[in-house]
Amino acid sequence: MDPKLIREEAIERTNRFFWDNHGVVPSEDSEEWEAEYRRQFALLKAQPSAGAASLPVREPAEETTAAPPSGEDWVTLTGEPTQIRWAAALRAERLRLIRDPGMRAWLATTWTRAKSWIDTRDLPTPVFVQRIAPHYQEYRARCAQEMRLRAERQAAREREIMELRQQVAEAGISVEGLIELIDVCDRLPPVPLRAKLAELEHEGRNLRIFATDDPALLMVLEKDRNTRSDYAIERDAGLVADLDLWMRATAQP
Repeated sequence: MDPKLIREEAIERTNRFFWDNHGVVPSEDSEEWEAEYRRQFALLKAQPSAGAASLPVREPAEETTAAPPSGEDWVTLTGEPTQIRWAAALRAERLRLIRDPGMRAWLATTWTRAKSWIDTRDLPTPVFVQRIAPHYQEYRARCAQEMRLRAERQAAREREIMELRQQVAEAGISVEGLIELIDVCDRLPPVPLRAKLAELEHEGRNLRIFATDDPALLMVLEKDRNTRSDYAIERDAGLVADLDLWMRATAQP
């Protein structure tokens, strides 16, 4: 049972405890960090295999071969002004030594508290990388899951649009036909409009059709290259249903 190895593992578990539960690691000089460290140390000493193996640590020289990352997309740090200046320098140096571009981008955009960088300043880069690796992998897994969900939603939306377009084709609905149905309606005096039901565009004409306070009327705002006219028409349930189907079928997936 090597006390040095137990101490290293206790430090690792202490920092992981604070990262997992609070998102930041307090100073190792603080009472809360020391109390948690003592707890972790005691737990490790009680284990029969405590200290049997050390953490795999790469030589820092391996990390120095990475090219310095660009700082253009780094999020501005928050905290006391003196902390921010110090932490910005620590962050730039730390990210220069990290090989993985994905991890660099994650740190540069999510580690926004100056204190987080200052509190980990004494960790060698390989140890720092090892300790944040579980959090980075969790972030990557969450992003992958979100991408899968977005792809599934997109695919479902595309299927829905295809089904709606099939219904439009079977019903013989077209933008020309819808405008013709509006054109044959009597044009009535304008009335106050409410929610927009549809918008039709064809051969330079633009018609926006709205519901109104009168359940028997629709309101049309029409314009072409040179003129504009606003008028009401009688509300027809079939026309409204066709407009709704057309708009849903022509929406972007």
